[in-house]
Amino acid sequence: MLNTRRSYALVAWLLLPMAFLRLLWRSRRQPAYRQHWGERLGRYAAAPARPLIWLHAVSVGETRAAVPLLRQLRERYPDHRLLLTHMTPTGRETARDLIDADVCRCYLPYDLPFAVTRFLDHFQPRVGVLLETEIWPHLALACEQHGVPLLLVNARLSERSAARYARHQPLIRQTLERLALVAAQSTADAARFSGLGARDVRVTGNLKFDMPSPLASEASATGLRRLLGEATRQTWVAASTRAGEEQLILDLWPQLQAPGRLLILVPRHPQRFDEVAALLRKRGIPFVRRSENRPVPPDVSVLLGDSMGEMQAYYRIADVALIGGSLLPFGGQNLIEATAVGCPVILGPHTFNFQEAAVAAVAAGAALRLQDAAELPGTLLPLLEDGGRRQNMGQAGQRFTLQHQGATRNILALIDRYIPSGS
Repeated sequence: MLNTRRSYALVAWLLLPMAFLRLLWRSRRQPAYRQHWGERLGRYAAAPARPLIWLHAVSVGETRAAVPLLRQLRERYPDHRLLLTHMTPTGRETARDLIDADVCRCYLPYDLPFAVTRFLDHFQPRVGVLLETEIWPHLALACEQHGVPLLLVNARLSERSAARYARHQPLIRQTLERLALVAAQSTADAARFSGLGARDVRVTGNLKFDMPSPLASEASATGLRRLLGEATRQTWVAASTRAGEEQLILDLWPQLQAPGRLLILVPRHPQRFDEVAALLRKRGIPFVRRSENRPVPPDVSVLLGDSMGEMQAYYRIADVALIGGSLLPFGGQNLIEATAVGCPVILGPHTFNFQEAAVAAVAAGAALRLQDAAELPGTLLPLLEDGGRRQNMGQAGQRFTLQHQGATRNILALIDRYIPSGS
């Protein structure tokens, strides 16, 4: 077990070559993985002006959740520069599309002592803010040694993840003790972090309820409706599907297909777009790729959502949304984007990544839960046929979203403790 920092460091060094081989492997489908390798080891161009506030958002979901917090920090601390770090190219590209150019963007280095020390020496942040479930022993130690308060915000920890981390004590306890504070999404998340050793744990809510609805999504939705042609066409979206889930849906295709009905199938990861297209071709299902930006003929029943940054546009035009990652044990993807725009939601049985939000959405009447994928036709089809029920669910979803907002304000108040107003 990795229960000491020495054993953790040894494993990190041994895995470093594999990490770069993995970047090469992933770059076959996503060439951006071949860029900025120096940053993975703590090498950067000229440092931005100081003082600097640093936020870390691993990939797309965390980056989108960080947007309201970044905007509030910029307004509150106009004399500070903002640094946003990522681990994936899609996260970095999402930041470019959603956030103004004056926010610095780069990769956070791998968790090696020399790399994280280079990072901190180069940028010298006043405070570090990690989003969701980023527990890095060397980074936490280096921040402590450099006098940089390190906060874990919008923090979430499933029972499964907590059990996995518990196998690596006392390393995890020592790491969590070095955090200035943990701002958890829910009381259950807070209890799990406290149980692993975090000292100052607060419940502040989920930033994803505060995510703004991009104006661009309205224009994109309008364009999509034109491409679909018929305003009365029944449309449902399978959003952010993971490997194996498309097969489950298409196995049920004879029951789900009907004249005039359209499925918008949106794989979670862009490197899988071609894979899912090949699956549709193999099954003989006519489809149009969103990237082709052409009309969807009435006899075509699938639009493959192989574009980036249009999820809310898909939710705006869909009558119902099936949230991917929940049919198989991936933990589910963000359902809040759908409820925020009044789209009725169907969830699979596996929602441990968004457990609190999923349970609350079902209780509020904004979402329905499947026990397994086989229940999809019996749940989806009656809902598509019942406009009144869909309207009620959509309205319940919007109320549910509004009732849970406020995490940005709560987290900002905690950050204020480490960057006093007027400094």
